[in-house]
Amino acid sequence: MWWTWNQECQEIFQELSPRGWQDVYHNAVAVLQDISEYELRTRLRDPFFAKRVRNVLTAFDAYMNQKDTWAARNAPTLVAHSVAYFTAEYGFHETLPIAAGGLGILSGDHARSASDLGLGLVGISLFYREGYFQQSINRDNWQTEFYSPLNPDSLPLEPVLNQAGERLVGEVEINLTRVRFQAWKVNAGRCSIYLLDANRPENEPFFRDLTLRVYGGDSSTRIMQEMLLGIGGVRLLRALHIEPSIFHMNEGHAAFISLELIREKIAQGLTFDEASTRTRRQCIFTTHTPVEAGHDRFGQDLVQYAMQRFQPQVTSSFDQLMALGRVDPNNKQEPFCMTVLALKTTRSANAVSELHGEVSRKMWQCLYPGKSVDEVPIGYITNGIHLMGWMKGPVRSFWRNKLGPNWDKDINSEDFWQRMLDPEFVTDEEIWALRYRLRRSLIEFARRRYLMRRMSLGDTSFFDRLLDPDALTIGFGRRFATYKRATLVFEDYDTIVKLATDPLRPIQFIFSGKAHPADNEGKRIIQKIIHLSHFSELRGRIVFIENYDVHIARQMVSGCDIWLNNPRRPLEASGTSGQKIICNGGLNMSILDGWWREAYDGTNGFAIGEDSQPDSIVEQDRLDNANLCRVLKDEVVPCFYDRDDRGIPRKWLGRIRRSMATMLPKFTTWRMVQEYSKQYYLVE
Repeated sequence: MWWTWNQECQEIFQELSPRGWQDVYHNAVAVLQDISEYELRTRLRDPFFAKRVRNVLTAFDAYMNQKDTWAARNAPTLVAHSVAYFTAEYGFHETLPIAAGGLGILSGDHARSASDLGLGLVGISLFYREGYFQQSINRDNWQTEFYSPLNPDSLPLEPVLNQAGERLVGEVEINLTRVRFQAWKVNAGRCSIYLLDANRPENEPFFRDLTLRVYGGDSSTRIMQEMLLGIGGVRLLRALHIEPSIFHMNEGHAAFISLELIREKIAQGLTFDEASTRTRRQCIFTTHTPVEAGHDRFGQDLVQYAMQRFQPQVTSSFDQLMALGRVDPNNKQEPFCMTVLALKTTRSANAVSELHGEVSRKMWQCLYPGKSVDEVPIGYITNGIHLMGWMKGPVRSFWRNKLGPNWDKDINSEDFWQRMLDPEFVTDEEIWALRYRLRRSLIEFARRRYLMRRMSLGDTSFFDRLLDPDALTIGFGRRFATYKRATLVFEDYDTIVKLATDPLRPIQFIFSGKAHPADNEGKRIIQKIIHLSHFSELRGRIVFIENYDVHIARQMVSGCDIWLNNPRRPLEASGTSGQKIICNGGLNMSILDGWWREAYDGTNGFAIGEDSQPDSIVEQDRLDNANLCRVLKDEVVPCFYDRDDRGIPRKWLGRIRRSMATMLPKFTTWRMVQEYSKQYYLVE
């Protein structure tokens, strides 16, 4: 997957088959499958092209064989003994659509940065053969869902084989059945990610479909998916003779790791208490969920049904097992909670931003009687992004042309981005020209997508006034959960219409995102936005791009001038979408929640409201909308349109410079993985 964050490599594949590269959704494997060996050899007789290929291969070999890495210098034990990183989803690229949202994107960025740093990370997840749902908007502007099967032969993964060269097959006891699984390997640079797959002919159809879809099915499917992930993942590592130094549970979905580790130790002769103590020393846990309803909980009957064959290998009684997942072990009515299991069976736990840490300590104080909220042992490491993975191609080309082929050597350092404050290093004119190029690219992308949608509905007319390349462009792209309040900006409708239709200083909006298939409220929000884009005074100033994915996200975070984030505080654990716009020269306008609360300094973007929130949801929504409109009208719009006699918005570009200099080195997975290593992986 190294090619997904190397611009020169992507350009090679694109040049081999420009139309194919577009048609197969930037899938390097599928492009190569369409190129015969004879054609490839013939193309390589072009000396200029051959030289570029050799340069890419040289860069790849140097990357893969680098010895003097950060981990080699600072964490050599994590090079020799890997970190096992378990998560229910990995989001690397649009080619491999097996992630539902931010959790998966973070996991993919975590792995890519671990590779860059030389950390011995091995990932475990599931291979969902129909991935996450594809979104389609029908004639009623209502989200519908469909699924497309993935063909492993055309994806950047390979089957995991045993020493005999045959498929390696493992098994997990689920219910009364031995469910067989196979695995696929994704090479994320120097890191290996293993995806478990229950689609085996020996399995009954129900068990084969455990890995059909991301978070698919009901609670029984969910608990069995999580058994396969946690228990099966540990067994796969054992079969591959991989002995991790630490097991990292990324969210509660992976908490069954601890039960399998306890089972192993009991099989070796330890008591349950001894096995539990030793298991805690091996595991750490990251929680991402500040909402009570977001933590997986399963009723006693379901747990007993799913684990009736596995449980006797771990505990002497079923009540002892249930106690591991209950805040009150004696409360027989309390369901089994995966987060509680994780907190009870790991040596340390962390949230994903400072404020989320405060929320999590308050939420789980009940697990630590006698401790104050501040004493609850849940720390925090703020999420980040993989910088090279989210920097758009034209931006990377800009730096390459300006600084030479090794421009990205120090891309994650503070010194690199501090130079943005020097107008002689990069001029305002250069930044503004790049921003225009990126905005134009996004608008043309949005127009193409809009035309494709209209044609799919049998409407061949095209609204040629859709979006304005000169207008302030505001983006909103994420899951359409109700607490993210996608339509908050339209609550003061008259103000927004006035701003959007101002002939001298117009604004426009680009939305994209999926609502959970069962979330009708989220679907109604999407419907309202599309309705406004078609049947209101805002027509031509709003567009909704359907079927949000990594590719659309990359287009939006590069082309938007402002990234709008207005969740109902403090429900945004961290958020990372706004971090991705910074390296492309965009600015954030956000509620002071999650990562933005730590990043905003008054000069590097725009804050909506204060570092607090009312207790009343109604009052919070009212106040946030008033602050949003005020900031947009009084700060954002004037700053963007304040031009000098050369037509350059100097103050706006000053904020872009401050945004890059103050935030880019801090909110990356490069920094994040180093902090995990120092604070959790290497410390017992």
